[in-house]
Amino acid sequence: MAEAGRVIAGSAGGIRLVAPGPGTRPLADRVKQAVFAVLEPHLSGAAVLDLFAGSGAAGIEALSRGAARAVLVEREERAVRAIAGNLRRTGLAERAVVVRRDVSRYLADGPGTDGATAWPFDLVVVDPPYAERALREAVVARLGDQSPGAPAVVAPGGRVIVTHFWKDAPPAVVGLLASEGTRRFGETAVAFYRREDA
Repeated sequence: MAEAGRVIAGSAGGIRLVAPGPGTRPLADRVKQAVFAVLEPHLSGAAVLDLFAGSGAAGIEALSRGAARAVLVEREERAVRAIAGNLRRTGLAERAVVVRRDVSRYLADGPGTDGATAWPFDLVVVDPPYAERALREAVVARLGDQSPGAPAVVAPGGRVIVTHFWKDAPPAVVGLLASEGTRRFGETAVAFYRREDA
């Protein structure tokens, strides 16, 4: 069975995670370690949304470090099973909801459609396949949407992290989201955003 690294720190620190299969690209331990070291001061009691969740590694890391709840959205059945198993293995299942749905559809359906939690979220993790640039841009645009009729996905002052191929960076400003910098780890880069309301 493929591995998806381990939980780096917190209540489930050191527990190994299972990957959905060889075709997935789990968030590497060194990336998780660096990213969550930056996010740690903002995690206590946070509501987290993990989009393109894969093995659930990002949402599980956030829960392990003190997030209050997490919604993990993934369309592939095999990945959903892996996430559920990883949540049980780490003892974090009671604070998480796994939603089997296309990410674009989930964001279009709006709050309350996952049956257990409300929007907005304090932290949103966006980890799509690198080849799907148009999808990534559409998802980030929805997260930064400032139109009056659109329910906010990201809470005021909330953070969004977006993984991408290092040569294919998203824009510095997307609606209400403003870049707080980028970190590179080999071919993977992570863009950090914060929701800045006028």
